[in-house]
Amino acid sequence: MQQGLSFTKEDVSHIAVLSNIPVTDEEKKKLADAFTETLRVVDNLKKADTTNILPTHQVTGLEGIGREDQIDKDRMLSQEEALRNAKRTYKGYFVVKQVLER
Repeated sequence: MQQGLSFTKEDVSHIAVLSNIPVTDEEKKKLADAFTETLRVVDNLKKADTTNILPTHQVTGLEGIGREDQIDKDRMLSQEEALRNAKRTYKGYFVVKQVLER
């Protein structure tokens, strides 16, 4: 990406190639503008004075209603059972084809 707070169509093209997502020229322009605007908003937020402000992880006052994880040993598979129908294994692990192109 270029210096400063702007994305170019070339930056978007590069990201699209890395993420393997096809993007039209029209979309590149829109995405470059949207990314640039996002960077400007984030940069503006950095300027906010947060002195004497406590960090907040949520603001609703609601509390989680989670539960402790419980292991149900009746539903567990041994490693041998888990690998039983695998097409390929190696030293106790599943073997799958590589999915990365580059």
